[in-house]
Amino acid sequence: MGSVGKQVQPIYICSDAVGETAEAVVKAAMRQFAFAGVKLIRCGYIKSEDEIVHIVSEAAGSGGFIAYTLVQPELRETMREESLLKGVRAIDVLGPMMQAFIDTFNDSPKRQPGLLHTLDDDYYKRIEAIEFAVKYDDGKDTKGLLLAEVVVVGVSRTSKTPLSIYLAHKGIRVANLPLVPEVKVPEELYKGERLVVGLTMKPEKLSGIRTERLKAMGLPFSAKYASSERIHAELSYADSIMKSLGCPVIDVTEKAIEETAGIIMGWVQHAN
Repeated sequence: MGSVGKQVQPIYICSDAVGETAEAVVKAAMRQFAFAGVKLIRCGYIKSEDEIVHIVSEAAGSGGFIAYTLVQPELRETMREESLLKGVRAIDVLGPMMQAFIDTFNDSPKRQPGLLHTLDDDYYKRIEAIEFAVKYDDGKDTKGLLLAEVVVVGVSRTSKTPLSIYLAHKGIRVANLPLVPEVKVPEELYKGERLVVGLTMKPEKLSGIRTERLKAMGLPFSAKYASSERIHAELSYADSIMKSLGCPVIDVTEKAIEETAGIIMGWVQHAN
């Protein structure tokens, strides 16, 4: 008996799906205790009662316990019976929560393993939108101006990129384009049926942001990039482009990214 106490004791993670839910709960509990000598053994995709009998017997012999998420009633019942029979502690991670839903909402569970990790259409749409935003950031490829649902334009440091990524996380394909007086606007900007949105900012606020950017890059604060003359020239040029596009313009001087994104999402929903 003394040698058993020195063995590495296992915790069996049992599921008729992947087992990630039970494992996450076990790991969260483990973080509250400062001890070693424990290993996790994940037993996923359990389909038969015989598998459960074998796992419980193994746990009984090793001195470990079981955490399980089994949505099939017969498998859960077998786990309860076998663990009682063999004196193994078995924790039903999902059962009490499912029972609470049944009791509260008078509904029945779908009894389909792995629903928590089902990758639905919305998930894939968000991933695609994020990849799109990265690919067509900062005018890197003008094809994006035709493929996007929303095109964001504005001078440098008006939060075009973070706004594009935020909208992408909402499943919206966004391309953004910097407006620079020395660079000709691509003709693709004037084509297509997508929403084009202009961003503008008060000159003094933009100057402060650009000065901080220069500081972070170790460049002199007197650089043309942050000068009042340059900023006024860029904003004037951007304003003329936005007027030629006839696009809505948002002053982001005092707006958080979430607030600007909310306005744009409202326009997108209205257009659809």
